[in-house]
Amino acid sequence: MWWEDGVVYQVYPFSFQDGNGDGIGDLPGVIDRLDYPAETLGVDAVWLSPFYRSPMDDFGYDVADYCDVDPIFGSLGDAERLIAEAHRRGLRVILDFVPNHSSSEHPWFVASRSSRSNPKRDWYTWRDPAPGGGPPNNWLSVFGGPAWEWDEATGQYYLHSFLASQPDLNWRNPEVRRAMYDAMRFWLDRGADGFRFDVVHYVMKDPGLRDDPVVEASGPGVFKDLGEYDSLVHLHDKGHPDVHEVLREIRRVVDAYPGRYTVGEIHVLEPAALAAYYGRSEGDGLHMPFNFTLLYAPWEAAEFRRRVDEFDAVVPAHGWPNYVLGNHDEPRLATRFGPGRARVAMMLLLTLRGTPTIYYGDELGLPEVEIPPERQQDPWGLRVPGLGRDGCRTPMPWDRSANAGFCPEGVEPWLPQGPAAAERSVAAQLEDPSSMLNLVRHLLRLRRREPALHRGEYRALDEAPEGCYAFLRSVADGGPGFVVALNFTDRELEVPGVGGEVVADTGMHRVGERAGPVLALGPDEGVVVAV
Repeated sequence: MWWEDGVVYQVYPFSFQDGNGDGIGDLPGVIDRLDYPAETLGVDAVWLSPFYRSPMDDFGYDVADYCDVDPIFGSLGDAERLIAEAHRRGLRVILDFVPNHSSSEHPWFVASRSSRSNPKRDWYTWRDPAPGGGPPNNWLSVFGGPAWEWDEATGQYYLHSFLASQPDLNWRNPEVRRAMYDAMRFWLDRGADGFRFDVVHYVMKDPGLRDDPVVEASGPGVFKDLGEYDSLVHLHDKGHPDVHEVLREIRRVVDAYPGRYTVGEIHVLEPAALAAYYGRSEGDGLHMPFNFTLLYAPWEAAEFRRRVDEFDAVVPAHGWPNYVLGNHDEPRLATRFGPGRARVAMMLLLTLRGTPTIYYGDELGLPEVEIPPERQQDPWGLRVPGLGRDGCRTPMPWDRSANAGFCPEGVEPWLPQGPAAAERSVAAQLEDPSSMLNLVRHLLRLRRREPALHRGEYRALDEAPEGCYAFLRSVADGGPGFVVALNFTDRELEVPGVGGEVVADTGMHRVGERAGPVLALGPDEGVVVAV
């Protein structure tokens, strides 16, 4: 299927392009820039973060109407036009669907909290206080504090895994499932090519609402230190085994529309447990669970290889691997690893066996932007200092004009773009043959052209020296194969037994060079050799 050969590009609508001059990105702005992912980059699909009607407490991940567009972004007609214009360019459109929770302003929740006898009361999770008073159990919100909010009017608590204005839907209620599947069909009928499901493993919790165990020894969180949230082992508040029943139902809805795609945001790092979200056979689970194992891997060749080898080994025969190095929730790739290492990481992402997802701006090497306190907007960062996500969501720099082409001169962008935005812009990097953008474009063209790189097998090379991660991509029919060699160190390395022509390198100056019988790698350098 197309998602096995393809590359997905994530667009954060707030920050891609302002189409109406208010300093906020919108759907007409995305339409105006569709030639960039389609032609300049040459990716296969765009994934759009939520643009549904919302009070924007969590920037669209608090949905007040799943079947409409928030006026900030435009209209339903704009969304339909975006899908049509993307398809005209050969781009698929993946929508971000938020199943675990709605906004507290959604009519469903307004009805649910109106009285204990309302027909929609059971569309959300309501409970009496604990026998001694207080919340029904010890579950915590990802965004800080208890996962339960007291409702004075009806004398019960409701569950919210994130903000209090994001009440969790009760997926054990068949009416909720039917309503959500109808919302999915609404967009599939309008041509959407699939969905990225936000924190989809949260939709099924322990039906007995048992307390989560307390962490006995302190240690780092799954990806980053989440503070109080990391004090519990999140055994019962997400990922209950019957979540797989829901995923099977989701697949039946989506599979009724040929060629559509499903991928889930699932924060599980243990490879076999993550692979279970593919289901037991074709059509039994998601097409892919997002694989975040490399996001916070320490910058060590052996550790990256271990994580790739372990995941590649457990992907079922009906599944296909995937890799992610950035998104709207994580610090920028170039800041996490450093500018030179970001090039090596991008080469890895675009040459591994599996579907890569690129976060907008990472192809430019954009750094995390330090946002002044008075400009910070992310509710997570405002509630838990240090966990704000504004710095990775800043407006896309397009050229050297005012506001780097994101919005008109004299208009303040919704978030600051940071220093040197114009110098890091698309236009500036297109003029520089050795830029990060031109490296990414070169790798994307190579990947598309060569079956070994988009469909071939993967085998790690044991002969690589310490500090080097090297692997072979090959096809069974004897076509061209490629060795990818990545230097994770700040010293020169030599890789024995690699002979052939260099077809890509992170510095964009070795293409056409003959390598071998020993391949020399500079510090923080990656090379692709045709063998």
